[in-house]
Amino acid sequence: MKILLYSIGAVVVIIAGLHIMAPKTYHVDRKIVVNKDIDTVFKSLCSLKEQQVWSPWAEKDPEMQIEYIGTDGTIGSKTHWTGNKDVGEGEQEITKIEPTSYIETELHFLKPFESTSTGFFEVKPVADGTEVTWGFKGNNTFPSTIFMVFMDMDKAVGSDFEKGLNKFKKYIENY
Repeated sequence: MKILLYSIGAVVVIIAGLHIMAPKTYHVDRKIVVNKDIDTVFKSLCSLKEQQVWSPWAEKDPEMQIEYIGTDGTIGSKTHWTGNKDVGEGEQEITKIEPTSYIETELHFLKPFESTSTGFFEVKPVADGTEVTWGFKGNNTFPSTIFMVFMDMDKAVGSDFEKGLNKFKKYIENY
């Protein structure tokens, strides 16, 4: 009995230690410059339907089921997707729009695990066209903090953001 209690105590101490060491927030973003005017770029990024054209996750599951809710490109518009193990299930809702500069969405992942993140696009004019920053950020809460000790969110999804932005560049420049 004593060994069992010590074992349980050791597991609790290890879990608590990992939770304390883990990053409490995450932030991943990537940038690209596209040769298109800011108004065209911004309007396209606001559209949840247009996002599916260049989404790297749409490519991971061509059979993904997508439902659009509300008026596309406006605050409160939403998409719900159900896909394979690579894309899972979730929702994305536009929560903030600052004309020609910033779009924010709430990403609510339902499967394979539940979590909520904030997605965003920042756009600004630059000499060569329009700079687009695409990213997401959020807070790690227990028990996800334990996994974050061993997982680098930037490495996990950064390449998807790069791939998506490159696809967006090709899409919008041929728009």
